[in-house]
Amino acid sequence: MIAKSFPSLCGKFLIAMPGMGDARFDKTVIYICAHSDEGAMGFIINQVLDSPKVSDFFCQLEIISEEERHELPQDAFKTMMHCGGPVEPGRGFVLHSPDFTSESTVEVNGDVRLTATLEILRAIATGKGPKSCLMALGYSGWSAGQLEDEIVSNGWLIADAEDSIIYDQKNDTKYTRSLKLLGVDEALLSSNSGHA
Repeated sequence: MIAKSFPSLCGKFLIAMPGMGDARFDKTVIYICAHSDEGAMGFIINQVLDSPKVSDFFCQLEIISEEERHELPQDAFKTMMHCGGPVEPGRGFVLHSPDFTSESTVEVNGDVRLTATLEILRAIATGKGPKSCLMALGYSGWSAGQLEDEIVSNGWLIADAEDSIIYDQKNDTKYTRSLKLLGVDEALLSSNSGHA
């Protein structure tokens, strides 16, 4: 069981504090998908990968052919590929709206699902996927007690998640918009806040 001061953070945003000490998470917003006494798992939602592009990724997995890539409408691959985190960076995941489901889909909360199979990628490529989605390679993970220690050490702020921030393509503003959910101005954040 999670310590009483740490109810489950599943379905919440973690917002990196300045000076948290890990450059991989500088100015990141992470959507938490699982949190228990065994650890936590989530996805960075505001770091886009330069490569692979979604269409390249689909071709590499043979979901579409090179010919099909050129025949599909320009907006078929408007979704960007995100860096979900440093754990298993070659593994793909899709956070998505509840209008798509499969046997392997996990309900994170009422509005967000997680699927990590080729089935959802095929559905997205053929226009039969979820209305809203975020595709990521890798994930962010914490062992038992690690995330709680980072929060106590002023590494993260916690906010209620908003679907509009998860799924939209304005990745460069997700950090600031997530802070605004808490009424926090990024310019006023200090890496020393909370310390005497």
